[in-house]
Amino acid sequence: MSLLILLVCFLYISIILYLYFLFRLRFGLIAFDFIVEKCNQEIMYKIIAFLVFMNCGMVAQRLVHYDLYVKDTIVNYTGKTKKAISINGQIPSPTLYFTEGDTAEIFVHNYMKHATSIHWHGLILPNEQDGVPNLTTAPIKPNSIHIYKFPIKQSGTYWYHSHTMLQEQVGMYGAFIIHKKNETIINQEVFVLSDWSDENPHQIERSLHYATDWYAIKKKATQNYFEAVKKGFLKTKLTNELKRMHAMDVSDVYYERFLINGKTQQKLNNYKAGDQVRLRIVNGSSSTYFWLAYSGGKVTVVANDGIDTEPVVVDRLIIGVSETYDVLITIPNDSIAHNFIATSEDRIGSAVLEIGNGISEKFTPMPRLNYFEGMKMMNNMMGFSYNMMNMGMDMSLQQMDMNRVMYPEISRMTINKDKKNKHAHHLMNSKDIVTLNYAMLKSPVKTNLPEVPFRTLNFELTGNMNRYVWTINNKTVSENDKIFIKAGENVRIIINNNSMMRHPMHLHGHFFRVLNGQGEYSPLKNVLDILPMETDTIEFNASEEYGNWFFHCHILYHMMSGMGRVFSYENSPPNPQLPNPKKSLRKVYHDDKRFFLGAQVGLESNGSDGQISLMNTRWKLQTEWRLGLNDKTGYESESHIGRYIGKNQFAFVYSGWDWRYRKSSNNEKNVFGQSNTKDNRGVVCLGVQYLLPFLVVADLRYDHNNNLRLQITRDDIPLTSRLRLWGMFNTDLEYSAGIKYILTKYFSASSHYDSDMGIGVGVKITY
Repeated sequence: MSLLILLVCFLYISIILYLYFLFRLRFGLIAFDFIVEKCNQEIMYKIIAFLVFMNCGMVAQRLVHYDLYVKDTIVNYTGKTKKAISINGQIPSPTLYFTEGDTAEIFVHNYMKHATSIHWHGLILPNEQDGVPNLTTAPIKPNSIHIYKFPIKQSGTYWYHSHTMLQEQVGMYGAFIIHKKNETIINQEVFVLSDWSDENPHQIERSLHYATDWYAIKKKATQNYFEAVKKGFLKTKLTNELKRMHAMDVSDVYYERFLINGKTQQKLNNYKAGDQVRLRIVNGSSSTYFWLAYSGGKVTVVANDGIDTEPVVVDRLIIGVSETYDVLITIPNDSIAHNFIATSEDRIGSAVLEIGNGISEKFTPMPRLNYFEGMKMMNNMMGFSYNMMNMGMDMSLQQMDMNRVMYPEISRMTINKDKKNKHAHHLMNSKDIVTLNYAMLKSPVKTNLPEVPFRTLNFELTGNMNRYVWTINNKTVSENDKIFIKAGENVRIIINNNSMMRHPMHLHGHFFRVLNGQGEYSPLKNVLDILPMETDTIEFNASEEYGNWFFHCHILYHMMSGMGRVFSYENSPPNPQLPNPKKSLRKVYHDDKRFFLGAQVGLESNGSDGQISLMNTRWKLQTEWRLGLNDKTGYESESHIGRYIGKNQFAFVYSGWDWRYRKSSNNEKNVFGQSNTKDNRGVVCLGVQYLLPFLVVADLRYDHNNNLRLQITRDDIPLTSRLRLWGMFNTDLEYSAGIKYILTKYFSASSHYDSDMGIGVGVKITY
């Protein structure tokens, strides 16, 4: 490479000398000397030397080339073979290395039968290279090659992943490391954390929208009534359901494995006592936060999201989904190989890195969460309207993690009964465990924005856990126009999390300042983890000049349900990769408009009853049926189509039809004194369903024969982790009650009594 550069520079000098003599021959020595005299001969020669130097520098800029081959593959992390996606035959994808000032040239070869994409997370690059399909970059079609080429303008720990549907969950993620110029690389290790489920991610997504309890069962986190009585939290459980809340969890999905570089356990034995090691850690998981701790001592945080920070010494830290941290650890001795441990936030599993040559240290898992303590805390924070209450606490920057009440290793908690804030929780008898929070981060250099006008935006993070709809200001990406910004202006975003979940909000193509009390030295980040009830402020300069840039929650299933916004620079030039921008944008908006299929089918000795539905974030089409085995029990079928309304989607307004027949026994009246049509009817109706306290659904409908019907249903009463009750009553004097024991995600043993069908025993299929 050096010889090639010298040859090119020699050739360039030769060309300049040739042009010099040609000029003299063509225009004569006098003309040339006149120019030199006017410009100053010394300056002229300096200009020539500078041009030669600049050209040599341009040639010296490295072009770093990678070929990435994307293929469907088979993996086995749990003893079962499952489908996945690999890049160059490995999961995680290969680590890509660059030096600041390089030019990246990456050929992505898609050998799959479906489209894919790659987003370069945290990189500052041209908009069309960002890798969000149909928003910034063309999708990589099946059996095709896509070329990414962009300059490397920064240094640090970053990563890359698919931005197509749910491909990230099944293996498409890898580290992207950029070294500083002239950096001495000593004792550095790269670790990509991830989560793995044997379940197809599309089934995970569908199940989340139907509020499956299966993941809580697998985690032993159902907070059922038997457990509540046993642990003395019956009042807490009742209050929780009174406020229309399901059981509490800190994460949504059950994962069978948590991985470090694709393994549950790794060992580094090439270090000895006294060595200091820099760990470059990427959280490439789809939805898992990880607690990070080192059994050999404290860790020193030196970078976050690729940007250097002033060193911060802590006992542990939590790394949000899609964040990166660089930490320093020191090998204390040679007698023990100590553990660097990454534990899922819900504490159902860990991945362990063993460092050193000594005897393997026994791994001690973090204690399980005290969920009822968390439920009690959430009851105090949540109002009856399902909104977070203003409790007079200034919460921001992870400084008051309300989940601490659930951490057995930290402290026991008590409620301060003072008049000003009767709901606030304060630590009692706390151990001295130093946990990193964003207020501790400080930039080593000033990060002031240019002195230009600010535009201020207010984002409220909102969500509906019951139906798994995640929004900003109660609107999904597709329900909101793009937010237009002007090149060069400053943008300030005030973000309030009014949901029960934490959200790692990521801004593409920009770094933002986090206003954390460090003034001119506020840290720069591209992901901000925002806890429930927190309000945080970020700001950035609109310096990229053109294009659309995504801002979204990086929990994969939150993003896909609509929690995001699109920033768009005004007067942007056309994107050559997206010749039909309107059509491309419609494809982006399609993600949170998709419909999901769900069903419950009872097959028992007295007949069959059940329902099947198709729904998205706002709309639902549903059909119910009750089918007896003879004329006496008869049949009934109801179908509804409608829309969920209101911020919390407690109400569902619908229109529909109802067909009913069974052999009539007498001419009964309903509770409104009207002729009871439960035996024979065929009507069109309008109605509304509303979620009442204790998770009871009230369904009031009016049909074209001027009949009213009110029906009350409670679908799932968790007696134990797997034993569930349900019941129904309506004003046509129909009623039913049942019990089921959950065997698997899709099958339960069941029995129920129906006023029309009688008693039956069998199975219930839940899809």
